[in-house]
Amino acid sequence: MRKALSLFAVVLLLASPSLGQQQANSPAPGVDAQAPAHISGEAVQTPPVQKNPVELPENAPEQVKSTATPHDLGSALGELSPWSMFVSADAVVKAVMICLAFASLATWTILLAKSASFRLARRQLERSLLRISACRTLPEAELALGPKTDVLGSFLSAATEEIRISGHGSSGSGIKARAASRFSEIVRAESRAVRQGIGILATIGATAPFVGLFGTVWGIMNSFIGISKSQTTNLAVVAPGIAEALLATAFGLVAAIPAVMIYNYLTRVMRAYLDLVGRASGATERLLSRTLEKTGAGADIRAAE
Repeated sequence: MRKALSLFAVVLLLASPSLGQQQANSPAPGVDAQAPAHISGEAVQTPPVQKNPVELPENAPEQVKSTATPHDLGSALGELSPWSMFVSADAVVKAVMICLAFASLATWTILLAKSASFRLARRQLERSLLRISACRTLPEAELALGPKTDVLGSFLSAATEEIRISGHGSSGSGIKARAASRFSEIVRAESRAVRQGIGILATIGATAPFVGLFGTVWGIMNSFIGISKSQTTNLAVVAPGIAEALLATAFGLVAAIPAVMIYNYLTRVMRAYLDLVGRASGATERLLSRTLEKTGAGADIRAAE
């Protein structure tokens, strides 16, 4: 019995060091066995936080593609300008904006050219009417007017030519009717000449908003395609394409609004000039009537009345 107790005591003494080591290595109650190293007093090395990349459509700007987080994307979108949106736009949208820019350039070119043309023609015709205001016959008016190429010179030449072709035996009423027909042709020709270019303004004003709308629709379709490819509805993904699409609409309005306003302005100026042309036609008819009376055709006119 004593031997058995002694053997048991020896076994306990031999087992006690390993038990202490196990207790030292075992985690404390409530502490995870895979806890970080700082629990045991070692320094903690936190792994670097990796940014979550956001998938973008192919037509997104480069500065947006290079960013990685939605916060960075929002700051990059704030740097967008009309020029950067134009450069990064789709080929169709870019072609629409280029066409609208040329249409706007044509509008302002027509304004400058037509305004100068109407001002010069109106001033010249007013001076010509002032020169012949005291004349009594066609020869006196032609002499006072001189070698002018304005519409009043065309009226005087047409009246003189009709008298020459008709001859002295023709009645005054017939000469006046044929001369009036010539005057009407000259007025119509002058009206067609001054209307050249103004019709382009009407076309631009009527079609430019729809052309810009076409670019907008095309750009929004590309934006939705980019959303389907990236499989995200983040505003940073959608905003660039929509901004480019709306830029096409802005181009259309910039081209259309001035075209309509300039068309209305040039139409008023054209009507004022054509009224002046009508005054020149009436002055020539009065000169023709006086000339016919002096040459003896006035008696035929009075007899016909």
